[in-house]
Amino acid sequence: MALAGFPFEESLCRRAVLREFLPGISLQVCQADDLVVLKAFAGRSKDWMDIENVLVRQGDRLDWDYILKELKPLVELKEAPEALVHLERLRRSVE
Repeated sequence: MALAGFPFEESLCRRAVLREFLPGISLQVCQADDLVVLKAFAGRSKDWMDIENVLVRQGDRLDWDYILKELKPLVELKEAPEALVHLERLRRSVE
């Protein structure tokens, strides 16, 4: 759930898509690129495992320019630049 308190969250909500999970049951979900940003910003161990799974599944379909553009100001706000380093290391490991 996003509250759209940050510009990134507004973008995430605009980019969300409706996916049908079961006949007649649809949910609005974020794009994989946005999920990577959210998970890297949270930065818990489970989040990094989730990111690795997204990277493996999505491969070249991820928009790295978008991910880095959105993530950089968030990690600066959080004063956690190591998230960018960790993400880049993870990205190289799955290529």
